[in-house]
Amino acid sequence: MSQRILRAAVLACCLVVFTGCFTPEGMKQLDRTRASTPPPAPDRPEDITSAVVQLQGYQDGTLDALTRGPYQLAVIDLARDASASYFTPDEISRLKRSGKKVLAYFEIGSLEWFRPDYPAFRKRNPDLIIREWSDWPGEYFVKYWDDRWWEEAIKPRVDRAIAAGFDGVFLDTVVAYDEIELAWVPGESRRDLAAKMVALIRRISAYAKGIDNRLWVFPLNAPELRHYPGYLDAIDGIGVEGLFFQATDVPCDDDFCAPKLRETRALRKAGKTVFAVDYANRPENIASACRSYRKERFAGYVTVRDLDKVLPPCP
Repeated sequence: MSQRILRAAVLACCLVVFTGCFTPEGMKQLDRTRASTPPPAPDRPEDITSAVVQLQGYQDGTLDALTRGPYQLAVIDLARDASASYFTPDEISRLKRSGKKVLAYFEIGSLEWFRPDYPAFRKRNPDLIIREWSDWPGEYFVKYWDDRWWEEAIKPRVDRAIAAGFDGVFLDTVVAYDEIELAWVPGESRRDLAAKMVALIRRISAYAKGIDNRLWVFPLNAPELRHYPGYLDAIDGIGVEGLFFQATDVPCDDDFCAPKLRETRALRKAGKTVFAVDYANRPENIASACRSYRKERFAGYVTVRDLDKVLPPCP
């Protein structure tokens, strides 16, 4: 199973003080980039070589730290506080002018209690709530294949991202297809759930690109869905967590790790951008992950579990 540390970042209530994880020279490298004029972000996703994700801990509620960071791709939550305060078009425009493509992060296979659309959606559509995710209290699996989920939750999020000026979307809880117990959805098979998740990703892609064909679609995790018809054509890249280090400083050597890396490599070979996110504090593990990114031609980022900081890129 793919680990989903991004959920921990959004649900975390406190910031974690992060010290000693990067060398002083690495922090100086980040500072030096702030004074230079950034080159424009690549127009093609396959040309992205550096990326960053921050889902909380925005200093003073701004994107200033990300704006100063030397990255070509930035992933941020659709909402400033993961709830009802959304980033404005001016804020997104400023971040883009710093030489970055910017993707809006949101979930497509589950609904969290703190999201602004949760109370009304649950009241109107109680039958679409499947079960609370035991690993993440307050987050609920939904019948993501139902048209009401598209109309009342997903389409409005895509619309909001486009209106704010994001360059695309970064779609979490794709792994819901594999996490939902079949006993909870009588009549469904695992293959059915996978196909329905791919259908939702395709629908998001078709809708967004129908408005602006330059918009990018990046699902998070579940690279094995590449085997389903239409998936490859619908996506521009993929985010994958813990390919080399799980949270925190744990080498990925579980049974699922090798197949996950194999499927991710196949997507890269197919021309899709891979944004790898690993979780490590130890300098030797950070260096190891960075070497792996270079070897695999991934746009990687080594970070902290809470995803609340902008850290130096791989050298």
